[in-house]
Amino acid sequence: MYGVLVACLVMRSVFIVTWVYPWLRALCYTSLGIFMLGFLLWNIDNIFCDSLRTSRQMLPPGVGVVTQFHAWWHIFTGLGSYLHILLSMQIRSTYLKYRPKVKFLCGVWPTLHIEPQKTS
Repeated sequence: MYGVLVACLVMRSVFIVTWVYPWLRALCYTSLGIFMLGFLLWNIDNIFCDSLRTSRQMLPPGVGVVTQFHAWWHIFTGLGSYLHILLSMQIRSTYLKYRPKVKFLCGVWPTLHIEPQKTS
């Protein structure tokens, strides 16, 4: 059921950035790409779990940590979900005639600042 809901959300978002707000394509496809990267790593971890576990024991401790693809799945899907929430908030606030602007904390982390409507 979760996969069906994610697929519906992706189709809706792609429709919106294709036909309604095309300037938001980069944010949409970035969030989708990061989410899919996490999904890919999770599937690699599921399929090759035994061989990854064996090779992790032969690697130095710092390198072994990086090969924990299930952990990377949590990180990437969390980041992809955050970016999609940011996209949804930007779409909604634009629809309501607010003036949303994406700003970056410390030059890295995107946040959304919504300016009030212009008064006539």
